[in-house]
Amino acid sequence: MSTTNRSNTNSLPFLLMGIPGLEALHMWISIPFCFTYIMTLLGNSMVLLAVRLDKSLHEPMYYFISMLAVIDLTFSTAVVPKMLGVFWLDSREIGFEACFIQMFFIHTFTAVESGVLLAMSFDRYVAICNPLRYNTILTSSRTIQIGLLSLARGAGVMTPLMYLLTSLPYCKTRVIPHSYCENMAVVELACTDPSVSDLYSIIVATLLVGADSVFITFSYGMILRSVMRLPSQEARLKALRTCGSHVSIILLFYVGGLLSMYLQMFSFGLAPHVQVLVADFYLTVPPMLNPIIYGIKVKQIQEGIFKLLRQLVGLNISQAD
Repeated sequence: MSTTNRSNTNSLPFLLMGIPGLEALHMWISIPFCFTYIMTLLGNSMVLLAVRLDKSLHEPMYYFISMLAVIDLTFSTAVVPKMLGVFWLDSREIGFEACFIQMFFIHTFTAVESGVLLAMSFDRYVAICNPLRYNTILTSSRTIQIGLLSLARGAGVMTPLMYLLTSLPYCKTRVIPHSYCENMAVVELACTDPSVSDLYSIIVATLLVGADSVFITFSYGMILRSVMRLPSQEARLKALRTCGSHVSIILLFYVGGLLSMYLQMFSFGLAPHVQVLVADFYLTVPPMLNPIIYGIKVKQIQEGIFKLLRQLVGLNISQAD
């Protein structure tokens, strides 16, 4: 295909199908997604406000939780509003550039979240295994640097992938059988061999997720070893409760991500709408559950949210008077 024809073809918009085969149920299907998005906005915003306003939460552990809240808000906002537009208004069209921008945000912040989860495991490792040096190893400035490094890493590895994908000619149908610009669904529309971009995606995903998972597993293995050596049962339970929220989020993130990825790669005989729904719920449910897990598992976050709610209620009462 000539460069001119490729440019003209790639300037055309894509069309999102929503949930293939369940188009008649889009209005009903939208209800849980709308609910999860509202809860995501409220829950993560409350976590951010609690950490911002409560000075007792100005510690590395809570800064990392705040980073996860920002990631969840960005993640959801990149996907759900357009998804609801498809479900509610039948607004299926998405521009060529907008499609790849959405894809860039999804993959970049997936990589960023993996990096932040790794940093959280290191934070807990230092706090439990080397508590006397905690304040010197993990300062506030160093915590922010780690967050920025995770962002730079995610954007750095995803930018070449976006270049490879946008360079492909898309001369087949413009219909994406998905609710958002899912990587594999879009690549299937290319009319040339996408093996280079596929290979890059596999290598990046394997290196990032694989390396982060190994280090996270090692960190929590060392933590568990140290916790079991604590003389007090109360101290052991406290340490395990603190790490419990992190482990829950890690399992939710990695297990859900692997399930979604493998179902996109291999159908296993499942109907297309099942594959799409699993991918959609992976992008929308964990961002809603994360702040709930913080509230249940991390007592300080729970207290900070309650304190914020009491302040808001008191402010409303005083204004009413």
